[in-house]
Amino acid sequence: MKKRGRFLPRCANRMSELNPLFENNKRWVAKIMERDSGFFQKLARQQKPQYLWIGCADSRVPANEIVGLLPGELFVHRNISNVVSLNDPNCLSVIQYAVDVLQVRHIIVCGHYGCGGVDAALHNQSIGLADAWIQHVRNVKEKYWEELSQLKKVLQLNRLCELNVIEQAANVAHTDILRDAWARQQRISVHGWIYGIENGLLRDLNITINRSPNGLAGTIRP
Repeated sequence: MKKRGRFLPRCANRMSELNPLFENNKRWVAKIMERDSGFFQKLARQQKPQYLWIGCADSRVPANEIVGLLPGELFVHRNISNVVSLNDPNCLSVIQYAVDVLQVRHIIVCGHYGCGGVDAALHNQSIGLADAWIQHVRNVKEKYWEELSQLKKVLQLNRLCELNVIEQAANVAHTDILRDAWARQQRISVHGWIYGIENGLLRDLNITINRSPNGLAGTIRP
């Protein structure tokens, strides 16, 4: 009983910290319904997004907001450093569902400058359990180290963020999911973008893949 007595006040305090989120939710709902009173009823019946966004889990990169899309218009998968690993069933399941079920037209791999995971990979820093995941980005660094080593230190991180997007976009194109979709003439393209946290702007890295790459990974350049 004593333990329970000590626990309840802490729980109450934590809930008070979370209350603003519920208030924000109510205001957000009211704002949406002011524009379209039937929005949530329509949303509950189906989702037909045209886009799959594969981005970083960084809290400063809110996918829907930075492209001005409402719920239901963007299918989203996020992880540390926007990695598309060909042995990650989570990411692959999202891609498969987006391509085969939702029939999205565009897959956007979007990284961002100043990415903490990319920085850890660049400087061989350990961040704990995520180290094994960050190894995917270290592999990109090693692949392009000849280029990166020629850059000033302040530019290396930004360039590795870009190269990581390029490689992950190529990984999407190399999945059997995309190859099969293209083989059956499904119209779908893969794109590589990067986001500037310091100015809020997206930049197109001029990576667009809309057919089976056949060894293309690593050769596309912005």
